[in-house]
Amino acid sequence: MSEPPPLGLYIHIPFCERKCPYCDFNTYAGLGTLHQATVDALCAEMARWSATLSARLVTTIFIGGGTPTVLTAPQLEQIFAAIHRCFSVAPTAEITCEANPGTVDQAKFAVLRALGVNRLSMGVQSFQPEELRFLGRIHTVEDVFTAYAMARSVGFENINLDFIFGLPGQTEADWQATLNQALALAPEHLSLYSLIVEPETPLFHWVANGRIAAPDDDMAATLYEMALAQLDAAGYLQYEVSNWARRTTQDNANQVTPHLACQHNLLYWRNEEYLGIGPGAHSHLRLAEHGRSIERRWGNCKPVAGYNRRIQAGDPVEEFSEEIAPRLAMAESMMVGLRLVREGVPLAHFGAQHGVAPTAVFSSELDQLQSAGLLVVDAERIRLTRRGLLMGNQVFMEFLPET
Repeated sequence: MSEPPPLGLYIHIPFCERKCPYCDFNTYAGLGTLHQATVDALCAEMARWSATLSARLVTTIFIGGGTPTVLTAPQLEQIFAAIHRCFSVAPTAEITCEANPGTVDQAKFAVLRALGVNRLSMGVQSFQPEELRFLGRIHTVEDVFTAYAMARSVGFENINLDFIFGLPGQTEADWQATLNQALALAPEHLSLYSLIVEPETPLFHWVANGRIAAPDDDMAATLYEMALAQLDAAGYLQYEVSNWARRTTQDNANQVTPHLACQHNLLYWRNEEYLGIGPGAHSHLRLAEHGRSIERRWGNCKPVAGYNRRIQAGDPVEEFSEEIAPRLAMAESMMVGLRLVREGVPLAHFGAQHGVAPTAVFSSELDQLQSAGLLVVDAERIRLTRRGLLMGNQVFMEFLPET
């Protein structure tokens, strides 16, 4: 029998020192009194899954949020002890932890490194002080340089930096300066995200009330194309719409996924399986139910106190759960897979997951998108063209089944 596919583990830490006005993640500020109870609940939820998934090899772990680094060292140690108690973690597992440059010190970085974290993801967002203030970040530009140096000093050799572009009023010169400073640090990985005005965030209400202008889509496209050119020239390979990995000696011209790509996020983009632990965390697993294989996703309840109470009472924490119909599962494989701009959707991988070729399921859609110059289909894979990359959302929507 073939080995089961890789399993990713996501642990959601729903706490921040301050909630950023653009953020719609399930995170909360001012809940310090709930930190320990929530850590206890996270560990208990992992224990619930131990019997079902302990035989599966966890190849990636991602501690996200929120801001995991607001937790104390003993709380982080408690979480990692539960991970290793409840799951079989591959010796070579990629273990990522998110960090805010304003909530870490050298001792905290050293604790993370000692716990086995081998990839750090720092939310920088900008190197312009005015933009940091607009985004509600608690750190300064100087904090970023200090935190980065401390992370290197304790042995982190794989660091990602996150940035946001397309802010109202942001100029090409502002973005160029941020890119220059980011590249000067030479991180292994960069994630660049266009600002999105999410419903019911403070930013949404600021735009709705006319307090600030809505982001300019044309300017955002210009800034994105600037990044495409500059990062390529600096030796970074774009492997996903918003993600770049630095070229290494282990990469070669024929690789579609660079060595330093985020392995955990690749599970999402390849429509593989992952278990989410914590308030609001989502999961996607293929499980045996009633004698047949079911593809299922679910999300946990979001309120922290409610999640903790349900765990303590032994009640289910799922807020919603759904079986994914085969046609929708195939559409989702196309939508997430096409985000991998070099790898795309490999025909063999799609066939192994769904038992049918994507060219058979989506013949008319592929013909139409190829004719429009948005996709390339060859003997191995389906991927976006440069034009398709700039119109990705429109391309992805073409694969959704009609309702």
